[in-house]
Amino acid sequence: MRSTIPVALAAGALLVLAPPAHGQIDYRNLDEGRPVATEDAYPIERFAFELLVPYRFESEHSGADFHLIGPEVEFGALRNTQIGVKTLLAAVRETGETDWGLAGIRVFGLYNFNTESGGIPALAVRAETALPVGSLGGDAFALTLEGIGTHSWGATRAHLNAGLRLGSDSGLGSVDPLPRWVLSGAVDHSFLRHSLLAIAEILAERPTDDSPVEVILSAGLRWQWQPTLVLDAGLTRRLSSSGPDIGLTIGLSHAFALSGLMPGGPR
Repeated sequence: MRSTIPVALAAGALLVLAPPAHGQIDYRNLDEGRPVATEDAYPIERFAFELLVPYRFESEHSGADFHLIGPEVEFGALRNTQIGVKTLLAAVRETGETDWGLAGIRVFGLYNFNTESGGIPALAVRAETALPVGSLGGDAFALTLEGIGTHSWGATRAHLNAGLRLGSDSGLGSVDPLPRWVLSGAVDHSFLRHSLLAIAEILAERPTDDSPVEVILSAGLRWQWQPTLVLDAGLTRRLSSSGPDIGLTIGLSHAFALSGLMPGGPR
């Protein structure tokens, strides 16, 4: 965990010191896990940064509980393109003992092909790599490729995500590993003068080749607290023959820009 202290300090410094991206309206941007797994097809603005600090708790039917904090930074590197990195810090309590540590590092990118027009939905592709770092991060790399679609009807939008993990199941991390395949759909709606977003989701996934298919129901809210700050919260329930898992996620995101990276900005 000592190796994660500089990451946490840097994230805190960016949150406090970085100039805000004034006028940012980010509450409609569905990021993975914020607060549901389904994403929308749109990246963040070009040259913009977003710092995300989510917390997730899950109580499993096996009796294990886990807590996960995943500080994340996203950057609009190119037009219609965002890249990002996320660090997973986890604590797992099982059979009366708690195991905690770094559960891997995720590096990802998203490219948007088009905006919605003429009834054609917005389409995007996303790639994510899990790096085997830390005591809970496993010992093998994993790569997931995902297709994303978004279609709008006024204040209501629908999203469809489909992802596939390449490679074998061996060596995966013990906390929040990338599933073998995942298919999810979500609907969101804006309320309160377009500052509050409500989301409902259904997701099906197979964690590994030998495991059964899991179905998860989720619901969440995203609230534009300040022009550059968004709060989110969500609940999940995993349905299975051995009983449901209950999950909770809460988080804060901050959008900002660095003037030296903006076109024509000071160097």
